Parts: sequence; structure tokens; C-alpha cells
Amino acid sequence: MRHPANIRHTEERTFGERSADRLAATVGSWPFLIVQTCIIVLWMTMNGYVIAHLLGGKPFDVYPFLLLNICLSLQAAFTGPVLQLSGNRQAAKDRDRSEHDYEVNRAALLVVKKLAQEAGLDVAAELAHVQHLLDVAEESE
Repeated sequence: MRHPANIRHTEERTFGERSADRLAATVGSWPFLIVQTCIIVLWMTMNGYVIAHLLGGKPFDVYPFLLLNICLSLQAAFTGPVLQLSGNRQAAKDRDRSEHDYEVNRAALLVVKKLAQEAGLDVAAELAHVQHLLDVAEESE
């Protein structure tokens, strides 16, 4: 049985939400960081030394690598908001899960109370404490 928050936040996602989650998973990975670092080092090496000195040509992006800087700034301008969207979705999913867990805990408390009464056990103090904890959690929301 799947958790209702998983169904709502996985199966019912829009194209934009799926894209944001996919981008967040990609950008937040070691392979991405390693590949991006290699590309930047290659860019700087090619433009700073290889094209000018070994090939005798004029580099298309000379030091201080303004084109590279613009490309990285553009990437950051798009990546930041998309990561925020994905983070907001994760927070909503966590909120839904905690609300669902709270309802399950309340239902379990009722079942335990009923079973304790049927068995003739005196667990009123323990159940009152659990009820108090649930009430405090409900008030804090």
C-alpha cells in the first residue's frame, strides 16, 4: 500500500514539477559537479593556453573568461529558482506525510483504548499522556 503523500506528490505531478525534481536530482549529484568542473578546466585550458600558444590562433574567450562567467551566471539564474521549486514541493510532501501520520496515530490511540477496555486493563494514565502529546502536536500546527 502506497502512502497517500507519495501518490499525490509522485503520480499527480505536472510536467514542470517533474522537470524541477529531475533537474534538482541532476544538479545536486557528484557526477554533475565533476563533469562541470572538468568542462570549466577544459574551457580555461583551451582558451588560456592551447588555442593561443599551440594552435597559433586567437582564443574566443580570453582571460578573465567573460563568456564562461556569463554562461555560469545564466546557469545559476535558472538553477536557483528551480531548486527552490523542488524544495518547496519536498516541504509540502513532508507536511502531507506528517498530517497523515498524525491521523494514523490518533486512530491507533482509539484502537488501543478500546482494546485496553475490553481486556480490562487500567492504562488510563498512559493513554492520557499519549492523548496530551497528540493535543499538543495539534495545537502547535
